[in-house]
Amino acid sequence: MPQLGETVTEGTVTKWFKAVGESVVIDEPLFEVSTDKVDTEVPSPATGVLVEIVVNEGDTVDVGTKLAVIGGSGDVVIPGNGEIKEVTPLEGSNDIPSNQSAMGVEAAPPPPSPPSPTLKSEEPSQPNEPLLLSPIVRALISKNGLNPSEITPTGLGGRITREDVEKTLARKNSEPASVPVPRVQKVGPGDEVVPFSNIRRRTAEHMVRSKRTSPHSLISTEVDYESVEQLKHHVAQTLMDSDKVHLTYLPFIARATVEALRAFPRLNASVEDDSLIIHHEIHLGIAVDLDGEGLIVPVIHNADNLSLLGMAKAIGDLAVRARESKLSVEEVVGGTFTITNPGPYGTLMTFPIINQPEVGILATDGIKRKPVVVQSEQGVEAIAIHSVGNIGITYDHRALDGGYAAAFIARVAHLIATQDWSKEL
Repeated sequence: MPQLGETVTEGTVTKWFKAVGESVVIDEPLFEVSTDKVDTEVPSPATGVLVEIVVNEGDTVDVGTKLAVIGGSGDVVIPGNGEIKEVTPLEGSNDIPSNQSAMGVEAAPPPPSPPSPTLKSEEPSQPNEPLLLSPIVRALISKNGLNPSEITPTGLGGRITREDVEKTLARKNSEPASVPVPRVQKVGPGDEVVPFSNIRRRTAEHMVRSKRTSPHSLISTEVDYESVEQLKHHVAQTLMDSDKVHLTYLPFIARATVEALRAFPRLNASVEDDSLIIHHEIHLGIAVDLDGEGLIVPVIHNADNLSLLGMAKAIGDLAVRARESKLSVEEVVGGTFTITNPGPYGTLMTFPIINQPEVGILATDGIKRKPVVVQSEQGVEAIAIHSVGNIGITYDHRALDGGYAAAFIARVAHLIATQDWSKEL
């Protein structure tokens, strides 16, 4: 199993693209793996024949586990007994030598390999050394008052995984055996039972973990989008023709959010133990719905370096590739603040769940033409028709209070309404 991100310790093989006995070419998609970060296709590390599949579809294994065996092009699999027979390759073959291995796929037939060396970062902790814990695991242990010594580790190199912590909590908080757990609803004869897909299950786990971790609170405000509406009307078609960019409201909201985060850095942060870690680079996550099957949050790294046009291009590109499962792990990790965008569905007010370990998430809502009170330069009030909608901020009440969050969301609304965005197109 390849290392798909610094904090990823396991993955689930969701699909094999080749069967045993079929030829594979280096860099050709070999299998699909799902982690708590992303679903991605993994290329073959060598050219040859797929001799053996060790880990089946649906199995979850630790990083570093052997998944399959690839033989050289001179190896064929005898159907029935799986015997490997060597066949002399054609002269001038450019195949990778049969002893090449990488990405959790081992070449064959090599002599028995010595045990893989344990990476220093994965070594079990010595009595006087601090335990190596991921931020999520450390937060769960701290929040629930657990002692790491009472948790049985099952992760690679003796590490404590999230599942280890949850099993310990379940054991401590379990109901007596004599008390049955009631079912909310029985399955009737006309009902359909649909098992969670892997992405649906991981989304559910992430949402439940977030609610357990952070005290969520919501503040929302109304935004006047009329200046944005007028600019979109004048430049949208030109941008589509020249840059192939579909200019929506979201890039304006994202740019205003980035500018507001500069002034309110405590929302561009994460909580660890009893400390707030303020991030001075802004890595903006954009939540993408995968056709109702789950959510994924690709990250625009260094979003504070982008203009409005650059933001629009980045959002469009990441959203398309997210729905096509073509994101790399690097593109879904490291976020410092997230935006979710149900507004196109005409929502009135959204209360989103924080994308841990961040401390805030901004939600857009539907934008409609409404009568508003406007004031002329001479102070005369009148009624006009503007495009108006709500935005809201869910924040972690451990990290900040309502006044700070309210001032932040007011700044975002003011920037959207008053900024001269034409300078960035």
